[in-house]
Amino acid sequence: MSGRHNTPSQAGSRKRCFAAAIAKLGLGTAQFGLDYGVSNTRGRLSEAEARATLAVAAEGGLRLIDTAAQYGDAETALGRALPASDGFEGGGFRVVTKTASLALGLAAVELQARASLVRMGIARADALLVHQAADLAGPDGPALWTLLRRLKDEGLFQAIGISAYASDDPVALARRFAPDIMQLPVSLLDQRLIENGALAELAGLGVEVHLRSIFLQGLLFLPRAGLPGRLAACGPRLSRIQRMIAEAGADPLQAALAFALNRPEASAAIVGVASAAELRAILAAAAAPTPSLDWAALSLDDPLALDPRAWAA
Repeated sequence: MSGRHNTPSQAGSRKRCFAAAIAKLGLGTAQFGLDYGVSNTRGRLSEAEARATLAVAAEGGLRLIDTAAQYGDAETALGRALPASDGFEGGGFRVVTKTASLALGLAAVELQARASLVRMGIARADALLVHQAADLAGPDGPALWTLLRRLKDEGLFQAIGISAYASDDPVALARRFAPDIMQLPVSLLDQRLIENGALAELAGLGVEVHLRSIFLQGLLFLPRAGLPGRLAACGPRLSRIQRMIAEAGADPLQAALAFALNRPEASAAIVGVASAAELRAILAAAAAPTPSLDWAALSLDDPLALDPRAWAA
């Protein structure tokens, strides 16, 4: 027998690793309601494509869905696409959504949170996150958190949490509010919260950490010539990172997934897709062996490139 054949124990080990990786994957649904992402050339998903994408997710074993009231009509599209599954809420998926802006007022935030469940056609969701951490920093921040606690106590959401940026000082937020979950932008290109120890500290506090923007809105996949003008300065560094990944026998998708899925501090890594085919490619890449890379050497240090909010400013 050739040495290249897998023994049953090796094959079983790979299957267990793949299952563990898929268990950490979450599907982001911004593209269900918005034309979102710097590398997204397809625009928002059609209703048929959204339904097909959720079918691929269910078939592949992916169970976490992330959405938000501020993702256009993503919640409504999600509600139309969610499959019925033996009476389970959300067709067997764990659904995480987020609050409306506190600028609308506390009453409106509560109304929107309840409306989110109606739009998605579910009686309760897995979690409700404060969408803008800055809302908690203002004078009504404590009242907003009290509202989320009340909605959790009512059984509408099993957990509550905060979606934050690196600049929001997520550790200070966690110490002040004790969220069940925090969602943070961490990727192969953006390793700031790893480098400063924040991710490890959050995990040590017992916070369930979800990584978002693990592809940095697709920046990792763009050739230098395809970068938006405001990001041209990071072109040489980005090209070098892509070259280092290729020299290791991997591709950017495989590398980005391996980096996020192997973070011990995180229990979820959320990916956004523009089609069911893209999700199939992600599932296939997640099953590939982890490439041998110096992960720390692949990060960007360009403040503009690491802040998608400023790209169109």
